[in-house]
Amino acid sequence: MRNHLKIERARKNLTQEQLAKMVGVSRQTINAIELGKYNPSTVLALKLAQIFEKSVNDIFELEATD
Repeated sequence: MRNHLKIERARKNLTQEQLAKMVGVSRQTINAIELGKYNPSTVLALKLAQIFEKSVNDIFELEATD
């Protein structure tokens, strides 16, 4: 799954740590999502979308291999 989390985070001028605190996860979790090593739960994806005022599909997209 591809994601645009790093781009959206930069647009809001947030650090990984700040974003992590906003959604109740560790900075390492945000880092792993940005690197594509971890797929967030539905609840976490919805929280992130809400923060960035985007739909989940605007931030995360399936790839052909998913």
